[in-house]
Amino acid sequence: MSRRKTERLLNLVICLLATRRPLSAEHIRQAVPGYDADNDEAFQRMFERDKNELREIGIPIEVHKDPWEEDPGYRIVRSAYELPEITLEPDEAAVVGLAAQVWQRASLAEAASGALLKLRAGGVQTDEAHGVLGGALELRVDTQDPSFPALWEAVRDRRAVRFAYRGAASQNVLTRTVEPWGVVSRRGRWYMVGHDRDRNAPRVFRLSRISGTVTTVGRPGAVVVPEGVDIKSMVVFSDAAVHERTALVRVRRDTCQGLRQVAKAVRPADGDWDELDVDFTDPGRLAGWIVGFAADAEVIGPPDARDAVICRLKGALT
Repeated sequence: MSRRKTERLLNLVICLLATRRPLSAEHIRQAVPGYDADNDEAFQRMFERDKNELREIGIPIEVHKDPWEEDPGYRIVRSAYELPEITLEPDEAAVVGLAAQVWQRASLAEAASGALLKLRAGGVQTDEAHGVLGGALELRVDTQDPSFPALWEAVRDRRAVRFAYRGAASQNVLTRTVEPWGVVSRRGRWYMVGHDRDRNAPRVFRLSRISGTVTTVGRPGAVVVPEGVDIKSMVVFSDAAVHERTALVRVRRDTCQGLRQVAKAVRPADGDWDELDVDFTDPGRLAGWIVGFAADAEVIGPPDARDAVICRLKGALT
């Protein structure tokens, strides 16, 4: 089934679920993306095929004939559509939960939202109280790393990637070519595990240290994941090997309350400033946090943490 058809069928289901009263074919034609708005005959053929296909897979589309209306109306009764209560074993629930973390935003959500907006604009009352959009189309993953989508697709397609990477112990940025085996989340951070072609060895890469665009290398299917490899254990070992250090941060008095709360020590400094001792492992992550306080916070040391902040600020100016 083509992507275009899949989107149209899903949006049709959402419209018929969300409406509080049966929708005429014309309402559906105007609201659901993918139907021909100009050719009546083409729309009728497509709509009839879509209804039949949905019914064949068990979706109960009801037809209502209003004596005061010329055309019949269509809707899906929620109680007939929803699954009964499902009980999952712990391992099954873990797999479902993991799958639900994959996408920051499902690609069909925007079209579905537009369909419901069109219905409301046409005077049709819709019901979103049960989370028609929220649960089914807005699965989220907590990552702001711009490299995540490209790396996820590379893992899926078994395709090598190339990117610029800043090491943990310095601000030097080197180009790395990697055969990705998987993407893993640990303690709020995302990592990519794979075979580093430049070093001819397995390596773990933190996504927050990847700079610029991730580009694919070679053909899909070329990457082979070794049997028995445990990428989660590799990330745990790599994360444990990173030593925690302490940054000296100056902040203006009565500001930066979030920074003060995590600091292990706070003491007065000269003028209107205080000094904070803040633990960190990744200079880039610390810099991303510090620059959010603008002129109210300044990293004094260590040098690599200070340099990371300067690089962030220079990048914001270019």
